[in-house]
Amino acid sequence: QVQLVESGGGLVQPGGSLRLSCAASRSLFNIIIMGWYRQAPGKERELVADITESGNTNYLDSVKGRFTISRDNANNTVYLQMNSLKPEDTAVYYCNTITFRAEYWGKGTLVTVSS
Repeated sequence: QVQLVESGGGLVQPGGSLRLSCAASRSLFNIIIMGWYRQAPGKERELVADITESGNTNYLDSVKGRFTISRDNANNTVYLQMNSLKPEDTAVYYCNTITFRAEYWGKGTLVTVSS
């Protein structure tokens, strides 16, 4: 059973930065795409950013220019660098990986942006 383990969440002041990491518990093959989703209280889960194996990226409009997604294919790890954080970025952030065989989700890491 593959597990995705997120880390790097926490409390940060507006304008601050955090870096989220997500690592798979074992090697994954034929990964199509890796991404980060978030869910704020009372809202639906939304895609924040994703990245294909070839490095093509896609971002939620509200995070463009502030967040950067990257991946380490050799270690099945995906990162989300979040800069200029805003209170509206507060949410639980989930890692997602899609392969040809299955889709995997992490349990989430809480990001709170507050003064």
